[in-house]
Amino acid sequence: MPPTSSVSPTEMAAPPGGSFLIASVTPDQVFTPEDFDEDQDQVRRTTLRFMSEEVLPQVADLEKKQPGLARQLIEQAAELGLLGVLVPERYDGLEMNLATQALVSECLGSYASFSTTYGAHAGIGTLPIVFFGTERQKQAYLPRLGSAELMAAYCLSEPQAGSDALAALTRAELSPDGRHYVLNGQKMWISNGDWADLYTVFAKVDGEKFTAFLVEREWKGVSPGAEEHKMGLWGSSTTALYLDNVHVPVENVLGEIGRGHLIAFNVLNLGRLELAASCVGGNKHLIAESAAYAAQRQAFGTTISNFGAIRQKIADMTVRTFAGESLIYRTAGMIDARLAGFSWDEPDAAATALRAVEEYAIECSISKVYLSEAHDFVADEAVQIHGGYGYHQDYAVERCYRDSRINRIFEGTNEINRLLTAGMLLKRASQGRLDLLTAILNAQQIPEPVADSDSFARYRDLAERTKRATLIAAGAAYQRFGQDLERHQQVTAALGDMVMGGYALESALLRAMKLRPGGRAASTADILAVLSQETMTRIRELGCLVLGSCLEGAELEHGFDAFEILTRTVPENLPAAKQRIASRVFEAGGYAL
Repeated sequence: MPPTSSVSPTEMAAPPGGSFLIASVTPDQVFTPEDFDEDQDQVRRTTLRFMSEEVLPQVADLEKKQPGLARQLIEQAAELGLLGVLVPERYDGLEMNLATQALVSECLGSYASFSTTYGAHAGIGTLPIVFFGTERQKQAYLPRLGSAELMAAYCLSEPQAGSDALAALTRAELSPDGRHYVLNGQKMWISNGDWADLYTVFAKVDGEKFTAFLVEREWKGVSPGAEEHKMGLWGSSTTALYLDNVHVPVENVLGEIGRGHLIAFNVLNLGRLELAASCVGGNKHLIAESAAYAAQRQAFGTTISNFGAIRQKIADMTVRTFAGESLIYRTAGMIDARLAGFSWDEPDAAATALRAVEEYAIECSISKVYLSEAHDFVADEAVQIHGGYGYHQDYAVERCYRDSRINRIFEGTNEINRLLTAGMLLKRASQGRLDLLTAILNAQQIPEPVADSDSFARYRDLAERTKRATLIAAGAAYQRFGQDLERHQQVTAALGDMVMGGYALESALLRAMKLRPGGRAASTADILAVLSQETMTRIRELGCLVLGSCLEGAELEHGFDAFEILTRTVPENLPAAKQRIASRVFEAGGYAL
């Protein structure tokens, strides 16, 4: 995944994962959508045209699962090269970087069912082979997956094993002649289950060693179940997969026996970032739909686009989308920067790429939680703007509302990812990878006001305060619970939310500062005014929960004094800022800065 950005690798920062909480970054060190080069702009145009001309006109038929249609569209995507963005060129892929893959995922997000079909194939269905496959497996499968000759699916969940994937009961036993593993069991919630030709199946060898296998549909004993009746994603396939004495050649073990968890967890990191990107695309689609509807819907002698309550909704949708867009491309950019000079020809290339992704597992979890919840919010507000028509299937927002809900469950539930965010930070501190202790000790020092008199000085100060407030809360939690903190999930989840809020605010701030020379300072300042006030309010609420759970008496009073000062803000005229944000959206006919 060599970088293709117009920002050179030497200019971009590749700091340790999670270090955003304790270190400063300058705007020129982060990747933003404004840094896309000509190749990436071409990828964006190609993907958006494919969606507008080929996919969206056929949504009604896709929702009814017209036989062969989804497969046909995947084949068309293959002709455009979209199935092999991260696949090495030697296997007929494009060998581009992660920011480009995130861009493709974003562009596909306007229709969640097709985005799911694509992600299950080109993401979690293909990438396990890219990173963990043998040369024989790569040669046998990757070109055929990239051309859509084969469709892929990823089989991790079971009826009793969702978030706790290692509780799987599917078994694999070595045959007496040592040539096959015999698989028996049931997998659940398999995206592309009915369409796939190749399944990555996780099973326990001898009931103990969690292992991945490449299983072909045509083999005896492989049986997809009936289509599940889902709340949303009607245009995607979701089935169970039944395995009855399936003989898998030993050559089709993926990775190492007993090391399947490495495949599952590493692929999930990438899946989380791609899911977040698709949510950004979904948000932009819903903002455009809502702006168009509000601009033509008449009530009380005017269009509802003139109503303050509607304009507030449009503004809130835009603010969350800007913050989410900023943090996912910042995250993708850091991974790509860490891979500066990377080549698939070097020894242990796959391990090198995976280490870069794992380094930013915290940021990937944050991206998934923030964007999946932002997308839910945007979808809900879109329905409300449409009123009764938003509840009717004749309007796209009804479908988008149903489709959005699964994102908080996909790729590890948001509860799991919240716990992972705080847990990984503390684990890295204990390993010496992050100097959280020093940062916690210094957190109670109230930062000096930023000397600059520019319009962003206030927001730079607030972003720094959110980080310090989070560190105070984290220090109190660790002092109270130590290594047992993960058992106190309400506290750990609250810390995860505080970390997430700070990362989103700082990412939006850095992007806004980077945009300033282009004349969009006023636009992004309005977004920052709303985001910083709402983030600080939320940080204060969560911090009170953590401090109240962890401290008592004089310790609580002392800790809260510093925390209260850090989270104290002077109110701004947010209704006026939201009016201006909404005006720009209505003028542009969609998401606009």
